[in-house]
Amino acid sequence: MSRDVILVVDDEVDIQELIRYNLKKDGFAVQAVGTGEDALAAATDLRPDAIILDLMLPGIDGTEVCRRLKSDSATRGIPVVMLTAKSEDADIVAGLEIGADDYVTKPFSPKVLIARVRAAIRKKRDPDQPAGVEKLNAHGITMDLTRYEVHCDDREVTLSATEFSILEFLMYNPGWVFSRNKIIDAVRGKDYPVTERSVDVQILGLRKKLGEHGKFIETVRGVGYRLKAV
Repeated sequence: MSRDVILVVDDEVDIQELIRYNLKKDGFAVQAVGTGEDALAAATDLRPDAIILDLMLPGIDGTEVCRRLKSDSATRGIPVVMLTAKSEDADIVAGLEIGADDYVTKPFSPKVLIARVRAAIRKKRDPDQPAGVEKLNAHGITMDLTRYEVHCDDREVTLSATEFSILEFLMYNPGWVFSRNKIIDAVRGKDYPVTERSVDVQILGLRKKLGEHGKFIETVRGVGYRLKAV
């Protein structure tokens, strides 16, 4: 059985190698390039099963690369997962509007990135699959993002909308530490009038509802919170 081929487009060699290593470990074949021009040429020649595309590229930027890929009948069917910095919200919107399939923000978890790539490939091959079918699992906590359910082992946990969003954000990025402001931005948007103190209250309530599993949401003194790395 042939392996799925992933084209990685990023001008940072260390990021390229990180992604390449994890994709290969997960059974993918990988081709990596560092410019938008090379990305367009490689996409046409290789016809990869998916493209991981950084938005900040020398020469032709990632948004323009995505636009050209999606406007060309030879490449428009290739799923594109964008890599973005959190400050690039306008570029994220532009990329999604011109046909990008998904995005992952930096810093990112390789496990999450690979899960998004697999989901994009599945969606391409099975267009009738409902969008957003996904489960997150860590430390005995399971989040069903379609059914909006959370289970700790076999026990169902009822969360508020904000608690659910915070837990989802942390579980998408295990091991990464986020400030209270970053958590607010991620779950409510940058202009949402929430204080840093309210994040502490939400985390306190979330830990209580998760019971013994709440210990995996760790406080990093002077910085913020993280879900313990799996």
